[in-house]
Amino acid sequence: MADSKRNVDDAADFETAIAECGFGLFNILMMCCAVPCLSAMVFSASSMSYVMPTAECDLQLTPFDKGLLNAVTYGGMILSAIPWGFLADTMGRRVVLIWGGWIDGIFVLCAALCQDSTQLMVFKFLDGLIICGPFAVVVSYLAEFHGKKHRPYIMLFVGLCVSAGATFVPILAYLLLPVHLFFSVGQMNFHTWQIFLIVTALPSLMSGFLHIFLPESPKFLMAQGQYNKALESLQRIYAVNKHKTRDTYPVKRLTDATPDRSDVFNLPRQPTSRWERFTRAKLKFLEGVGQLKPMFSKPYLCISLQVYCLHFCQIMCVNSVRLWLPQIFATMHTFEMQGINDTSMCNVLDHNSQVRSMDSESMRRECDLHQDPGIYTDNIIVASVGIVGFVIIFPLMRISLVANHILSESHKGVSLSLSRGKSLQPLSLFVAEVFLFLCVFLAGGLYFAESALVTMIIASIYLTMMGVCATTIIGMSVVMFPTLMRTMVLMLIMTFGRLGSVAGNILLPVFMQISCHAPFLWLVALMSIAFIFSIFLRVDVLQPLA
Repeated sequence: MADSKRNVDDAADFETAIAECGFGLFNILMMCCAVPCLSAMVFSASSMSYVMPTAECDLQLTPFDKGLLNAVTYGGMILSAIPWGFLADTMGRRVVLIWGGWIDGIFVLCAALCQDSTQLMVFKFLDGLIICGPFAVVVSYLAEFHGKKHRPYIMLFVGLCVSAGATFVPILAYLLLPVHLFFSVGQMNFHTWQIFLIVTALPSLMSGFLHIFLPESPKFLMAQGQYNKALESLQRIYAVNKHKTRDTYPVKRLTDATPDRSDVFNLPRQPTSRWERFTRAKLKFLEGVGQLKPMFSKPYLCISLQVYCLHFCQIMCVNSVRLWLPQIFATMHTFEMQGINDTSMCNVLDHNSQVRSMDSESMRRECDLHQDPGIYTDNIIVASVGIVGFVIIFPLMRISLVANHILSESHKGVSLSLSRGKSLQPLSLFVAEVFLFLCVFLAGGLYFAESALVTMIIASIYLTMMGVCATTIIGMSVVMFPTLMRTMVLMLIMTFGRLGSVAGNILLPVFMQISCHAPFLWLVALMSIAFIFSIFLRVDVLQPLA
């Protein structure tokens, strides 16, 4: 014991140092600060699908305009992923969370002030351009403040926040959008959907404000060679969690593979010429590029390609279903209001795939029908099931008895030991594989849904399982890659997912016009490919953060 204590007092690596901080009030406050950031991403990606029925009347949107409004946010996310990843891995997590949150909130507010579809497209593009940075960074940020013991629960928390955000959007739509509001300020007219967008800007602004009070990631500071600042950050966590003074923190010196450069960073800054500042910035850029070279070599290249392809397929399937659900439920609701008995999926998709020309009076009746609060109820239930799924499934993965039983049954004759982290694969990955396999049949089962109730049940189970799979893959990615390339890899994973979202929502209407069977055969094929990729993915989630 004495030798162990002396070693901690002398020097400690990151895992030892963060374990000494424990889990307490600081971690809870940190997760509370992350909630608005995680919710803001969901709001940016989903808000337009709920305001479209109202906005198409006020802005006189054509089908092409609506397609662009759905695509521009994802387009902005795709274009900015690599720059945000580079900034986060070279300048720090905290600065991205603060400025990214504020700037995104301003752009969403500007979108709410727009008076025509072109302005709205521009600011929704800028919204997507900014929000993907803080969202990806906050995942790394949370992981780097927790040790091996608590890190798996962080992905449970992330999944819960995303599910809660997805539930709150239709609830907010249910409360606001059916209310007919109109007022003018000068030459600007405001409608209900603009008030809705103003509310969705609040999480981004709140996120930027709250992260002012949090320190920089100690793991990032160690990777940059700023050991003194990293130690100060760890001491602050320890003091809040343990209710003791910072001087009592047992770790006095940090050790890592990165050379300690604290003396260089602590030197007083002298006035420099413009050329010297440019040279310094150039060297920092080249140093950052050099840090990313391992991404393109073994073993990281093979692993990352598997994860990219897996995430591309599963997110293409998820968003092809999720983003069409509000329209599908609205169509079924329309059929019920009009007394149409045939609510089969074929009839619903056929109704949505046809381009219909309507006069102004028909458009007004259609919009009023879409604004009925009942069309949002099914979406609220589907999103709520996602929350219940995360609450039930993720804790079960962390129960040793359950984990050992499931893994021992799935690997007969193989000696496993979860307590020592020696299993062939983590339980979370095994569960993801099972869920992907089941989702192959659920995706095909949507074809046989002939009522809103059956559609809601199948879609709820499908989206919940796929949400668990996507969160699991992202959570394992945090562990698989080193600190200085972790955020970049997360950005690329999400970029491939967004590419899948764009591709899926472009291809789905094409398949719908071919036949009502084609979209479901396509979804089943994609789910099968995702399942095959998951079989060959292996990772030790209990390894220390590199």
